[in-house]
Amino acid sequence: MSVKPHEIVERALELSRADGCVVIANETSTANLRWAGNALTTNGVTRGRTLTVVATVNGGQGTASGVVSRSAVTAEELEPLVRAAEAAARAAEPAEDAQPLVERDPGTAVSPGFTDSPAVTSSEVFADFAPALGESFARARAGGRELYGFAHHELVSSYLGSSTGLRLRHDQPTGTLEVNAKSPDRTRSAWAGRATRDFTDVDPAAIDAELARRLAWAERRVELPAGRYETLLPPSAVADLLIDQLWSSSARDAAEGRTVFSKPGGGTRVGEKLSELPFTLRSDPAEPGLEAAPFVIAHSSGDDASVFDNGLPLSATDWIRDGVLQQLITTRHTAALTGLPLAPGVDNLIADAGGTRSLEEMVASTERGLLLTCLWYIREVDPATLLLTGLTRDGVYLVENGEVVGEVNNFRFNESPVDLLARATEAGRTERTLAREWSDYFNRAAVPPLRVPDFNMSSVSKGV
Repeated sequence: MSVKPHEIVERALELSRADGCVVIANETSTANLRWAGNALTTNGVTRGRTLTVVATVNGGQGTASGVVSRSAVTAEELEPLVRAAEAAARAAEPAEDAQPLVERDPGTAVSPGFTDSPAVTSSEVFADFAPALGESFARARAGGRELYGFAHHELVSSYLGSSTGLRLRHDQPTGTLEVNAKSPDRTRSAWAGRATRDFTDVDPAAIDAELARRLAWAERRVELPAGRYETLLPPSAVADLLIDQLWSSSARDAAEGRTVFSKPGGGTRVGEKLSELPFTLRSDPAEPGLEAAPFVIAHSSGDDASVFDNGLPLSATDWIRDGVLQQLITTRHTAALTGLPLAPGVDNLIADAGGTRSLEEMVASTERGLLLTCLWYIREVDPATLLLTGLTRDGVYLVENGEVVGEVNNFRFNESPVDLLARATEAGRTERTLAREWSDYFNRAAVPPLRVPDFNMSSVSKGV
């Protein structure tokens, strides 16, 4: 990788013979730790490069696009990659989402540091975290529990250049921590996860204490049947559900009557009240601690993204404000189709309903209900209602008179996040969280815990 990313972007643009061209170079470096049974097992670092070339070709019927992505592209492989994208564009039908390639004002068309080397991570990112983790192993061993898990840090430097003069760059750090604590006989298990930018804000001792408390709760076992229960959803579970909701909020799909956001008789539900809580769901590339790319980086086109929008500036967007649906995801093409404002997706999600109570305080005010840890194996059942099914995992606890009195069996659930927002009676304090099911795809979320009076536990699950 002796050739710098910006140089390979410039060279690809020079080689282009198409009417338009966008080149995206992603430079990725990772560092990771893994452990099992209170001992580190593996660690390592990796480096990688992915290059995407978007070629656009004008014709009498419209503009066609061709997209080719490849990993570990060498200088010798660059021209064949550009030619492959051009050939794909010439062989394609005119693109439905065709728009003029994005242009910027001369003063903002080039990002600071575009010609600098990519940002890289290393094992040094764990310099403070690893010793603290080792101390947690000792505490866990003395307390009769075993810790399993991993810490993963990734830095992606994205370089985007276009034939219209864009030269943009964004460095995205992403940190994930997942820890399982198990009793020696494997009959009890508890999970905790954290999302971070650099691991300086992660406290292994606090995580171990949380897991120890949950394992202690599980010493008493209570079997419960399927049914509807008052349920406290922690931020991790709420994030998983809201991410699914965000992914299902394409304006075009809604306008064409295919989703939960479709209005009966035609159109979308924008402007409709979805929650009696003062619930706001938003994205903002400049959100402190959750910073994300401030411009569109699209490697393919679909109903919620367009390669023609690459480099389009992103800004703060309210999807729901004070319980009212404000916006659905649009590209320039689908905004024109639906008549809705332009609102591309942003790689973070923030929810807030004005609540100030912690999850622990919400437990203390619960007469009888269930406290979840997390959800997993979430799958869509019905897009028209956004009905989801999935399983609880690693701890469902019974709350009586404000105290956790034991662990209950796991359940399969059937719920729609849109319906949950309509039925939720309380939202707690917003906090950064790690969605367990979707963390590999969506890491930057801050949401509150929710109280739902009648969460549908549709059947008993035998899983742990």
